[in-house]
Amino acid sequence: MSFHYFIASKYIFSHKGSKFISFISTVTILGIALGVATLILALSILRGFEDTISNKVMDFDAHLQISSYSIIIPESDKVIETINNELDSNITSLSTYLSQLAIINYKKVNEGINIKGIKITDNWSGIKKDIIKGNFLNNKDEKELIIGKKLADKLYLKLDDKVTLFALNDNKIPSPANPPKITRFKIKGIYESGMAAYDDINVYISLNNAQELFGMNEEISGIDIKLSNTSMIDSAKNIIQKNLRYPTKISTIYQTHRNIFTWIELQKKPIPIVLTLIIIVAVFNIIGTLLILILEKTSSLGVLRSIGAKRNQIIKIFLINGSILSLIGIIIGNLLAYILAYLQLNYNFISIPSSVYLMSSIPIQLSPLIFIIVSFITFLLCIISSIIPSYIASKIDPVKTLRFN
Repeated sequence: MSFHYFIASKYIFSHKGSKFISFISTVTILGIALGVATLILALSILRGFEDTISNKVMDFDAHLQISSYSIIIPESDKVIETINNELDSNITSLSTYLSQLAIINYKKVNEGINIKGIKITDNWSGIKKDIIKGNFLNNKDEKELIIGKKLADKLYLKLDDKVTLFALNDNKIPSPANPPKITRFKIKGIYESGMAAYDDINVYISLNNAQELFGMNEEISGIDIKLSNTSMIDSAKNIIQKNLRYPTKISTIYQTHRNIFTWIELQKKPIPIVLTLIIIVAVFNIIGTLLILILEKTSSLGVLRSIGAKRNQIIKIFLINGSILSLIGIIIGNLLAYILAYLQLNYNFISIPSSVYLMSSIPIQLSPLIFIIVSFITFLLCIISSIIPSYIASKIDPVKTLRFN
C-alpha cells in the first residue's frame, strides 16, 4: 500500500482520531450513492418510456398514411403504383382501407365510432398483436368486427355479442330515397392498444363489408404504409409528395401522433436540470467533507509537513480521499439503481394509469451505457471538486500548526 493511500484511508475511516469524520464520510458516500442511483433510474425510465411508447405507436399505426381531402382517394390504383415505384424495397407493408364515421348501437345505447374497413389479406400485425380476446377477422364476407376494449367496456360488450351499425349510404344525407344503411355485426375480437383515443372509437371490419355498408364499390379512403427503416419516414414523405397531387394528402406518424411525440420530447427537458442539481450536491458533499477533514487533521498535516512531506504529496492524499469517497458512493449507487430497477421490472411495485401513460407499469430500460456515463461524469466532477480542498491543505504552514497545537 502506498504512503498516499495509507494516509488517505486513515483520515477517512479511522475511528481513533474522530468518529465525526467517519460519520461525515458515510453521509457523503450515501449522498453520492443516492444521487447516482436517482439519475440512473431517471434516465432508464425516460428511455424506457420513449422506446415503449414509440414502439407501441409504431407497431400499431402506419409510418405513412395516404388519405384524401375528399371522401375517397381518386385513381387509387395509380397512387399505389406511384408509391411502389418511388419507395420500392423500403416498404415492408402497404395496406388499403375504407374509413367512415358511423353509430354503434347495443341495447338502446348509441356511441359514435370510426369504422375502418381493412383488407384481411394485408399486413395488420399491429392490430393482431393487440387483440386480448377473440381472434382477428378471418372471413371477408362474414359480418364480424373487432372493437376496442374501452368501447366494449362502455357498452358492456363481450365476444359473440351482436351490435347494430348505422352508416350513411354513399356519404349522403339520409332521405326517403336514400335511407341510412343498418347492419348487424358480431363481436369477433377485442383489442387493447393502450391508446385511449383508438380503443374508444376505432372499430375494424373487412373492406368488403365496409364498402357494402357505406354504399361504395371498389373505393378506398386511405393507404397505410410501413417502412423498413423509421429514420426514412420524413424523407419518404417528401419523395411521395412530389409525385402525388391534390386531393391526395400524406401524413407521417409523427404528425398523426404529434401530442405523444411532443410529450416524449418534453420529458427530456428536465433531465439536464436534474443532472446539474445532483452534480452540485455531489460536489458540495466532497468539498464539505474534505474541508472538515482538513480542519480536524490540521495538526496531523503539520506533522507530515515537518517530517518532509511535500505539497504535491498532501494534494495527492486529499485527491485520493475524494476518489475513495466518490468511488464507494458510485458503486453503491449503481448497485442500488440496479436492485430497484430489477424489483420494478419483476414485481411491478409501482403502477401507473394506462389511460394517461399508454401502459400500466413503469418501463425501465437498463442500459450499461447509462451506468457508465453517469458513473464517469460523477467521478470526474468529484475529482475536480477535490482539487480546491487539496490545494488548501497543501498551503498549511507546519510551523504555525505545531506551535499552536
